[in-house]
Amino acid sequence: MKAAILLPVLARHDAVGNDALSMARILRERGIDTRVFCDVAVGVEEPTWRCDALLDFAGGPGDLVIYHFSVGAPAALDILRRARGYRVVRYHNITPPEFFVPYSQTHSDACLAGRAEIEPVARLGCERYLGASHYNLAELVAAGAPAERGAVVAPFHRVDDLIAAEADLDLLDRLGDGARNVLMVGRVSPNKGHVELVDAFAAYVDGYGDPARLILVGKSDPRLSGYTDAIRERIAHHRLGARVLWLEDVNEARLKAAYLASHAFVTLSRHEGFCVPLIEAMALGVPVIARATSAIPETTGNGGLVWDTADPWPYAASVARVASDRECRGPLLDAARGRYDTEFAPDVLRERFLAALEPRS
Repeated sequence: MKAAILLPVLARHDAVGNDALSMARILRERGIDTRVFCDVAVGVEEPTWRCDALLDFAGGPGDLVIYHFSVGAPAALDILRRARGYRVVRYHNITPPEFFVPYSQTHSDACLAGRAEIEPVARLGCERYLGASHYNLAELVAAGAPAERGAVVAPFHRVDDLIAAEADLDLLDRLGDGARNVLMVGRVSPNKGHVELVDAFAAYVDGYGDPARLILVGKSDPRLSGYTDAIRERIAHHRLGARVLWLEDVNEARLKAAYLASHAFVTLSRHEGFCVPLIEAMALGVPVIARATSAIPETTGNGGLVWDTADPWPYAASVARVASDRECRGPLLDAARGRYDTEFAPDVLRERFLAALEPRS
């Protein structure tokens, strides 16, 4: 038996890339000859092979092919059609194009093309459809994937590496100046709800008179400059410029410092297929406050405060509560850490992943 991990782009520290590389490592630990096939690899040490070589390596009836579906890739769809072995579709979700329409036709077109492949992928009759969340799996089933071939395994991640990492002491000292730090981690993308987050932070500052700081961790895309401008305009509208710290291209040490120095993790994202930063916050002891959209309630569970509204005030009040009330904060953090340990710890995910690969009669 040979195993192939297939994805169009493999990028260092990307959530999809982390998941794919972890699967490859686990399969190799099981003694299975495993290769990663992609057409673009960025910043990774893992040896890779081009996608068009996959069927020569693992195209036989006894082989395994795991396709990480997160963007449109007609060539990958063709490979799955021609593969003769055990085919697994690992669905990470694709952002609906309407989020990008006001800012980038290129991004909107790419998302539209990707979502157009959901139904063809679902109707391929693959041996397993593996969602990163029930939210993702439900999308595939609604598009025609056989429900009995579905399974859910949360994505593999690098949270334990982050827990073990040394924090950047300079940044930790800078953030430990007495201000209450409200943290958001995620790329600067229109579906992530940064503008609404700024409104919620402004409500907190105005309503509670707190010398607070909003920390935005995430890489911006020059092609989405209109969205970045919209965030900056909202910050200026609320006169929050001195209270907002942008951190781009952070390394592990700086990310660790940002988590350790923060009093709350807040996201008003409008579309997530899982949202790894939620479980980073849970594991590192930062109270989670989130908007109940897409997969966010499922990922958060009892590990945070989740509101089904865009109104900024519940989020502002939640920050005030978790930052000052130990009787609220303590049990919330205990529940969050317990959720991470039982649902998202690497050993748990490994066991569930291997169980999901077992053939069903």
